[in-house]
Amino acid sequence: MFDLPQLGIGIGLRTTHYGDILEGEPSVDWFEVLSENYMQTRGRPIAIVDAIAERYPVVLHGVSMSIGGTDPLDFAYLTELRALRDRIGARWVSDHLCWTGVHGRNTHDLLPMPYTEESLQHTVERVRQVQDFLEAPLVLENASTYVSFATSTMTEQDFLATLAKEANCGLLLDVNNVFVSATNHGFDPHAYLRALPLERVVQFHVAGHFDAGTHLVDTHVGPVPDPVWELLREAHVLGARAPVLLEWDASIPPLDVVHAEALRAKDFLSSTKVGSA
Repeated sequence: MFDLPQLGIGIGLRTTHYGDILEGEPSVDWFEVLSENYMQTRGRPIAIVDAIAERYPVVLHGVSMSIGGTDPLDFAYLTELRALRDRIGARWVSDHLCWTGVHGRNTHDLLPMPYTEESLQHTVERVRQVQDFLEAPLVLENASTYVSFATSTMTEQDFLATLAKEANCGLLLDVNNVFVSATNHGFDPHAYLRALPLERVVQFHVAGHFDAGTHLVDTHVGPVPDPVWELLREAHVLGARAPVLLEWDASIPPLDVVHAEALRAKDFLSSTKVGSA
C-alpha cells in the first residue's frame, strides 16, 4: 500500500561477508543494513556499504530509535539516519516497536511495551513525528519478548494493528518473533497473524531461535525452524506480500550457506494461494 518495491529474498549485510559480496557479486536480491553500524562512521565501513548499495537494493534496519520510549525523540540521531538513507538510497527505514532506555541511557536491548491506550497514543504521535521528519513511512517490527506488563489492556497484535492504522506506518512482520513470543506467553501465533492489517506488511524477517526448555530465545542463529517457515507461509496465504529477509547474526557461516537458507522461503511460498487458509 506504500508503493514500495517487492525486492525478493535477501539477507542481512554482515562484515564477515564483505569480501564475498564485493569480489563475487553473488545473486542475492537485496541486503538489509543495520543503521547504527554506519552512522557516525567514516573510512572503510561506509565505503563498503556505499559500494554494496551501488550494486544491490538495500534497506535500513535500526535498533536505537526507541519509538515507544518516554525520552524526547533524538533528532540528532534521526538527522544522521535520514542522511544515511539518502546517501545509500535505502528503499525504506525500519526499527522496532519497543523502548531502549530512559533518561538518556541506552540499554542496547529491545524492551517490551505496556499495551495500554495511553502508550498507544504516545507511540502513535511519535511515529507521526518521525515520518514527518523522514518524509517517508516508518516500518515497525514486532520484537520478541520474555516478560509482559500486568497493566496491559490489549494484546500485542491489537496494539500493533491499531498503531499501524492510526499512525499510517508500515509493518516489518518477524514471524520468528511471533513464534518465540507466542511460545513464551502462551498465545496463538495464528490468531496473531489474523489480527494484523497484513496489507501494511512491507517486509518479513525469518530467523532461528534456541529452545531453553522453559522458554525460547531469539538468537538469530540459523537454520530457520520449520514452524517459523510455516508461519511465513500462513501470512502469505492470508494475503501478505512482502520481501523476505533472513537474519543470521552469530556463528555466521559462509555467504552461500546463509543465502541457501534464505532461499528456502521459495519452497514455503511457491504453493500458497491467497484465501486458501
